[in-house]
Amino acid sequence: MTITIFLGSLLGAMALGIPIAFALILCGIALMLHMDMFDAQIVAQTLINGADSFPLMAVPFFLLAGELMNAGGLSRRIVDVAVSLVGHVKGGLGFVAILAGCVLAALSGSAVADAAALSALLVPMMVRVGHDKARSAGLVAAAGCIGPVIPPSIGFIIFGVAGGLSITKLFLAGIVPGILMGAGLAVAWWLVVRKDDVATAPRQTARQRVQTLAQGFWALLLPVVIIAGLKFGVFTPTEAAVVAVVYSLFVAVVVYRELRLADLYGIFVASARTSAVVMLLIAAAMVSAWMITAADLPGLIVEALEPWMDNKTLLLLLIMALVVLVGTAMDMTPTILILTPVLLPVVKAAGIDPIYFGVLFIMNCAIGLITPPVGTVLNVVAGVSKLSMGEVVKGVWPFLLAELAVLFLLVLFPALVTVPAQWFAR
Repeated sequence: MTITIFLGSLLGAMALGIPIAFALILCGIALMLHMDMFDAQIVAQTLINGADSFPLMAVPFFLLAGELMNAGGLSRRIVDVAVSLVGHVKGGLGFVAILAGCVLAALSGSAVADAAALSALLVPMMVRVGHDKARSAGLVAAAGCIGPVIPPSIGFIIFGVAGGLSITKLFLAGIVPGILMGAGLAVAWWLVVRKDDVATAPRQTARQRVQTLAQGFWALLLPVVIIAGLKFGVFTPTEAAVVAVVYSLFVAVVVYRELRLADLYGIFVASARTSAVVMLLIAAAMVSAWMITAADLPGLIVEALEPWMDNKTLLLLLIMALVVLVGTAMDMTPTILILTPVLLPVVKAAGIDPIYFGVLFIMNCAIGLITPPVGTVLNVVAGVSKLSMGEVVKGVWPFLLAELAVLFLLVLFPALVTVPAQWFAR
């Protein structure tokens, strides 16, 4: 009965068009009424405590850093570097999108920001050389989904706070899986364009490549600073977000001189609006999470999954299938906030490493950003590329399947995640 009330109240509120943040609060209140323990003070106090978290300060800072990078020319220079390296091979601009997606992922941690920047820069270029526009947009959307997996990642921050896990360990564990996502996209792109008749850019000379690398040096240095700082304990993930903002602002204003001080107001407002939406979601989710714990909903889920608890691989496959289904109808942040308090106790009870599970879970949630009908990243790319949602969905399928194949591979071979994670964490 408790599970029915939880799902019924949440899905019913969402079906009525109530914003997800308020639907989460109503879900918590419904559980309170069911357990005959309603108290408005608990709701208010849990809301406040949900947002009162030092690690969560990283979220608005990373969002601000992403805005500064896009407006200050850092993102464009990363694309220029990728073009100089692989732009001359057949389908080179597709490989540029993948390579730039991996590098941008190490800068902003936001799939939406990365996909918006890449689609504005690369889709017109890909169309000019003869690539199908819908397929190009689909690849860019899939490349943008690497953002929440390679550190720094806003998804890992939210998951770490919701699950009480080390955000630094999650960051470092996501490096290799994110690179594998990029490799999977590269294989899929090679397969779909090998018979296409497209123009290729001329191979740049060694001198031109050196000049491009020199121009992009400051942009490429940031992910090195962030990852090295986390590995060697120079700063925490929250402090890394502040470093990213200060560094991006300095490079954009002083080094590249593409950002005027007069532009900062608009950038601050845009990042503040996005941060407010995310933080309200997190605070509201803590109300339902508190009641999920009080109602022992995870215990009921563990009992339901008892027949599969002895087979970790099968259990993970079932959970991943569930997350894929949820991702088709729900955005990444609410998916993390709703499912983490339910699934994490199940995973721990089965003896699965929670950091390993966190990487798979966040990767799955990121893939959900390009699964129709919701697909937030698909909507962003469709808007920027001036395509219909249906056209982008048609173009993204090969790359969606490639990312799901990588996820399946990581479920079958956990060492692909755990071994590099242990090395980076040393």
